[in-house]
Amino acid sequence: MTGPDGQKRCKWCDAAPEFLHYHDAEWGFPVSDDQRLFEKLCLESFQSGLSWRTILAKRENFRAAFHDFDFDRVARFGQRDVSRLLQDEGIVRHRGKIEAVINNARRAQELVEREGSLAAFVWRYEPDGKNPSEAQTASTSAESIALSKDLKKLGWKFVGPTTVYAFMQAMGLINDHVEDCVIREKVEEARDMFKKPSGLT
Repeated sequence: MTGPDGQKRCKWCDAAPEFLHYHDAEWGFPVSDDQRLFEKLCLESFQSGLSWRTILAKRENFRAAFHDFDFDRVARFGQRDVSRLLQDEGIVRHRGKIEAVINNARRAQELVEREGSLAAFVWRYEPDGKNPSEAQTASTSAESIALSKDLKKLGWKFVGPTTVYAFMQAMGLINDHVEDCVIREKVEEARDMFKKPSGLT
């Protein structure tokens, strides 16, 4: 699609007005902040079976409900919090997904204790780029399948390969902007300058 500035962009960002800024400023740019990585994994799990537009429209409500996805705080949530969240019309009221966020917050704490950071663990699954698939033609990859499998082994929930692949696209582990998208080069530059997080030695 052609944006308001006359530049070409990925077709999907024309599907809703709020997508343009998300596409231009966030999607695909590399992230090493643990809280943002945790938030995105949670939001992608909430999206399962729904549209990203629904989740993006409710993102600020999700952030308020889950303390900006500070997993140290969310890990302390109990059944009263689950009941409270099930009454919150501003988010997706799905018991299994709400309980998964609380469970995953506890698993994130364990992972940080073991690896040093969530980012250090996640970025190990960055594809080597030798055999890239054409942009936006895949919904899973060998790396998303591996990361999904390893997260599940560690007790994470609602982290299937498709969910994890969407997370990898959004958090910059791959640059999945189409070739003639004006943002693709900006993402590539950001990825080139990005210092990959390292874990405990």
